[in-house]
Amino acid sequence: MAISPEAGLTPVEAFALVGVVGVGAQWLAWRFRLPGIVLMLLAGLALGPFSGIFVPSRDIGPLLSPMISLAVAVILFEGGLTLNFKRLSDAAPGVRRLVMIGAPIGWVLSSLALAFIGGLSWQSSIVFGGAMIVTGPTVIAPLLRTAKIQSRPAQLLQWEAIVNDAIGALVAVVALLIVMVRQQQLGAFEAIWTVVSGIAFASLVGIAAAFAVIRAFRESLVPEYMKVPMLFVLVLGAFALSDAVLHESGLLAVTVMGLLIGNADLPAYTEISRFKEQATTLLLSGVFILLGSNVKLAELELLDARFALLILAVVVLVRPATVLLSLAGTAIPMKERMLVAMTGPRGVVLLAISGLFAERLVTEGVPDGAVLQPLAFVLVMATVVLHGFALKPLAQKMGLSSGEVPGVLLVGGSAFTSGLANALEKMEVRVLITDPNRGQLRAPREAGVPTYYGDLLSEAADSGVEFISYSTILAASDNDAYNTLVATDFAPQFGRDSIWQLARVKEDRARHSLPSQLGGQVLNDGRTLAQYLELLAEGWVFRTTRLTEEYSLDDWKEAREGAIPLATLRDGQFRFIGRKDEMPDKPNVRIVSLIPPDIAERIRKETEEISRQRELARSEAEAVRKGEGNGSQRDDDDMPPPKTKSKLPDSDG
Repeated sequence: MAISPEAGLTPVEAFALVGVVGVGAQWLAWRFRLPGIVLMLLAGLALGPFSGIFVPSRDIGPLLSPMISLAVAVILFEGGLTLNFKRLSDAAPGVRRLVMIGAPIGWVLSSLALAFIGGLSWQSSIVFGGAMIVTGPTVIAPLLRTAKIQSRPAQLLQWEAIVNDAIGALVAVVALLIVMVRQQQLGAFEAIWTVVSGIAFASLVGIAAAFAVIRAFRESLVPEYMKVPMLFVLVLGAFALSDAVLHESGLLAVTVMGLLIGNADLPAYTEISRFKEQATTLLLSGVFILLGSNVKLAELELLDARFALLILAVVVLVRPATVLLSLAGTAIPMKERMLVAMTGPRGVVLLAISGLFAERLVTEGVPDGAVLQPLAFVLVMATVVLHGFALKPLAQKMGLSSGEVPGVLLVGGSAFTSGLANALEKMEVRVLITDPNRGQLRAPREAGVPTYYGDLLSEAADSGVEFISYSTILAASDNDAYNTLVATDFAPQFGRDSIWQLARVKEDRARHSLPSQLGGQVLNDGRTLAQYLELLAEGWVFRTTRLTEEYSLDDWKEAREGAIPLATLRDGQFRFIGRKDEMPDKPNVRIVSLIPPDIAERIRKETEEISRQRELARSEAEAVRKGEGNGSQRDDDDMPPPKTKSKLPDSDG
């Protein structure tokens, strides 16, 4: 591949480079738990202005602008799909206030800051101010998982990001349309007519395309394998048709289209959702590399001290004022309001829209529109890095952290899940047992384990279960089919390595076996729920054990012959044990296991004996201390003999 800055790249080489670097940056971000958006922007800057290896305007030429436009259209369509009005109505009142009150306040305050602090024109200010409403779910979700903050502030931040993703895009598009019409110096009536008719036409196109999709999918007018391709081309068609009437109105059309389809409760929505996630991942990779590599160093030099002050004002004034004014008078505690107010990383939509709209503003005679793209770069990177490093310690300092170890969702109430949950709680692992049968939750509730009564697959669970606080699922209900359905449905969200289920009855027989893409990983030696319950009825008990330098894995196996290891906790990372997994033999590894009744009794007696010896040693030490305090002397022969080192760890419980 030619990578000489002088020679440039062929279009084929350019497209390949964008794909490899973009997806590679996202993989590195996942692998090292870093903000993906930052790595993609840095990769784009490294390829473009810093090295000159890839310059889109040179290597792709006139295809650059339409490529970015189409990619942004799909991204905004995905944002519309994400916004479900029913879920919003079920969300907490604080979320609705952040959307209905916070979005307008945020637009006004951001626009004022851009105009009076950044010195931008009113045209650039209202367009970029609208885009600044968006905080971005693709940025917020990883930050919340890392910070592990409590349920209510986490839900406020997550829902605000999901809803305002679409609203901010709509506001920015409408603002751009107004600016474009105003710059054409039309009469008042003609300008209003152009804007209103353009918005109306774009909305009608989006509505017509959405209803065509909804009817075709509901009445099976399209075969399953063609649903996603047809949806994709209709998005592009709606964008192109509306854009032909009024520039950039196509973005409004596809956003409206996404909103309607996302709220139509289509049976094929799961496939649509997964497609749009995959398509968005690819498109985001491409857009960020294209935008980053197309930035010119001269544009970055346009950002002076005023813009540093502007970014500071956005973080410490505009965002806190927007949140505090929106949540004023609610029952939300002030420390939770402050945590939400101090958390506002910008993300995907802001960057994608600014890169596209900056060019349009310059074309329409707004010269300072050129500042928007580098400003968006700096604002996104500053807020993502700042909140990425500050959110977790801030939540801990305010007492709003939900713990260091990611939680575990246990599906199905029973004596097995109750005992396992109690053992996990001894290791300070957050646990929640869910079951759609209230009677099955009696045992967990009596054991003091947190429970959720309802179907984990229902829409109500989205607001009733704090999914962001859990990293692992074990499907262990008495219904094998339901376990498989839960494991299959949540695998894309949690990752297949984090989805587990108990063995199914007769799964070892060919006629009962399932394809590998269905269900989750099978726990340990493949016992069914009935077999585990039989062991518990025979007197088997759950135990947690910590390995130490003196007490190794071999010692554990020797002392607990026949025990069934179920899970390990190492350096804050929890994992169930699969059929072929090797347990780590390291100090401070904690093991959850089921042990036979005879071993449990022996451990109980040994533990009592060790406790008795320790109490005796403490009493004798106290006596020696008092004796020394009185000036008395004792010979070494009077001291108790040293105890032999026991092979039983003092953390076994």
